[in-house]
Amino acid sequence: MIYLRCGLYMLGLLIASYGISLTIKVQHLGLAPWDVLSVGLYEKLGLSIGTWTIIIGILLIGVSFILDKSYIKLGTFVNAFTVGSFVDLFLWIDIFPPTTHSWPDIFTILLGIVLLGIGGGIYNAAHLGAGPRDGFMLSMSDKSGLSIGKVRIITESSVVLLGLMLGGPVFIITFIFTFIQSPLFQFSYLKITRIVDHLSEKTEEKKLARPIG
Repeated sequence: MIYLRCGLYMLGLLIASYGISLTIKVQHLGLAPWDVLSVGLYEKLGLSIGTWTIIIGILLIGVSFILDKSYIKLGTFVNAFTVGSFVDLFLWIDIFPPTTHSWPDIFTILLGIVLLGIGGGIYNAAHLGAGPRDGFMLSMSDKSGLSIGKVRIITESSVVLLGLMLGGPVFIITFIFTFIQSPLFQFSYLKITRIVDHLSEKTEEKKLARPIG
């Protein structure tokens, strides 16, 4: 089962990364809060968008380690490095619909959000470790006593403000991103989790049914 979980984890990261890359290609419509920050840092300081995604991820892992290391697993580090690398790779290959700065771009960014939500649900269903941002918000919630929802609102609002100050792309999609992505994330997460749990039960049953000796 560990191979299945690893395969699902990497598949989810691949899908989510392509979704992020799609939204970045039509960033004039707005981006998710953390991507606003990555693009803003890229615009001001150089490097690449993926590199800033990795750097931010590592910093958040460091904070989470100090607050509550229980949320940090091997998959957390894999997530931090893989997503940024995949985003840079996809942006370099440039296998996206053309940017038109008109209504077709809406479909492009919606597709990106859908893929990000589904991909996030898939890799989280593998249960190999929360992503750096998720782990950070969970640990902040535990330490502050605030609900995860409140921590997310405070954190992402602060990130958007900082990204905006750096020149990151903030527009209407930035403010509705979570409302579109979260239901898709939940659906795919629950669906894949049920499938993985069912396969795990079948595997255990086969092990118990094997004759001894």
